[in-house]
Amino acid sequence: MNETTDVEVVLPCLDEAVALPAVLDSIVGGLSLPVLLVDNGSSDGSAEVAARHGARVVHEPNPGYGAAVHAGVSHARGRIVCVLDADGSVDPAELPNLIGPVSSGEADLVVGRRVPTVRAAMAWHARAGNAAIAALVRRHGVPVHDLAPVRVAEREKLLDLGIRDRAFGYPLELLLRAGRAHWRVRELPVRYAPRASGTRSKVSGSVKGTARAVRDMIKVLR
Repeated sequence: MNETTDVEVVLPCLDEAVALPAVLDSIVGGLSLPVLLVDNGSSDGSAEVAARHGARVVHEPNPGYGAAVHAGVSHARGRIVCVLDADGSVDPAELPNLIGPVSSGEADLVVGRRVPTVRAAMAWHARAGNAAIAALVRRHGVPVHDLAPVRVAEREKLLDLGIRDRAFGYPLELLLRAGRAHWRVRELPVRYAPRASGTRSKVSGSVKGTARAVRDMIKVLR
């Protein structure tokens, strides 16, 4: 079935079964938006939970955040795609505000700038790594202060950028390529809460995870 829609939410996912019910109920039930969940090798039944809560599910066997996002954008049916982490840290209620500028043609890419609801929402090492990379991105002419886990753009335009990174460098390469393509990039604040209890970030959940993400991003910058 080649069903199409104007807006679709893409959730890259690795072991987020605990968080998914609330996230999906907010999107599918609350916002009435279709969801494509990309399962990236979960062992906790995330795919089954997602299907029960109204998401369409595809599986990406190649590991990596960028691999999951690229698979989601490739399989999406929406003209506009919203990429959102599946951990519950960003309330899906924020999405309409981010979708608006892309839907109206005022922006090519809208990214969320995380505003922690409590200091513990972002670990010190995640704050430091994010700030350092974002400063380098601004030196490339892209006006952002955060490599946030929520982004909105037209699907075909995203694919046409030709993003190659399949690891944690994907968000950075997207921003750099968008800048080179002279995209109109807007950064809007989004409330950022601690991720759902019982889940752990693959990036900010440890110093090792943050260091790995920064390593991937430095490769992209080079």
